[in-house]
Amino acid sequence: MSSPCPDCSRILRLVLAGALLTCSLAAEPALARQLRVCADPNNLPFSNARQEGFENRIAELLARELKATLHYTWWAQRRGFIRNTLKAGSCDLVMAVPAGFEMVDTTSPYYRSTYVFVHRKDSPYRVRSFNDPILRSAKVGVHLMGDDYANTPPAHALSRRHIIDNVVGFPIYGDYSQPNPPARILDALAEGRIDVAIVWGPLAGFFARKEPVPLAMAPVSPALDQAFLPMEFDIAMGVRHGEKAFKAELEAVLKRRHDDIQKILGAYGVPQVASADRQEAER
Repeated sequence: MSSPCPDCSRILRLVLAGALLTCSLAAEPALARQLRVCADPNNLPFSNARQEGFENRIAELLARELKATLHYTWWAQRRGFIRNTLKAGSCDLVMAVPAGFEMVDTTSPYYRSTYVFVHRKDSPYRVRSFNDPILRSAKVGVHLMGDDYANTPPAHALSRRHIIDNVVGFPIYGDYSQPNPPARILDALAEGRIDVAIVWGPLAGFFARKEPVPLAMAPVSPALDQAFLPMEFDIAMGVRHGEKAFKAELEAVLKRRHDDIQKILGAYGVPQVASADRQEAER
């Protein structure tokens, strides 16, 4: 008697093979999305390896919004940082770069800050302008970058006015074996070793609260000392050039969570000034 289904054995084998393949595919775990960030492990108030900086907190917010796991590659933020991190493919995002920074593609800005004059509240050195005569006699602390004429804007503004002999330089990179190396300039101010410090606002705003004596700060003036020497900057996030879809995702989150980001910045004492567009509109 012939079988009613002569190919049943072959069909059964195919069905079983298909079922096994389906099970195998179903068992393969979906690849979880990662938000890969490059950051400095020793640079409060921005970031540190314990993830205590405000850029750490904003990165956490981004990761939640993107439904991604946050992953860090740590690298000291000094010369070569972008080349050795984002451009080397170690990450997909750096959190804080000046808007328009040519080495990366920058998102829309998420805050704008300024250099500030800082003084002890019990001192008479209430400087508001680089043209204040007090700067010629007070002991002035300023961050310096190196010996190749690439320096911080306040250092250039002082030297342009020939204010040199009474200036105390603090390396912006500092002693990296110590916590938060750029903060030493504020320690010196609190201890009375300098009378006035000129410091990037987010750094000053955070550490002024932590010094043992009350410190006060005010935005420097003029905000644009020369055409090429701004003292205020829009701060954005940086991705690799050409990654337009990822950049658009980030910008959507920055817009959607604007108020929450502002709360984070406020909690860290980041002084903010109006954006360049807003300043232009108000003129």
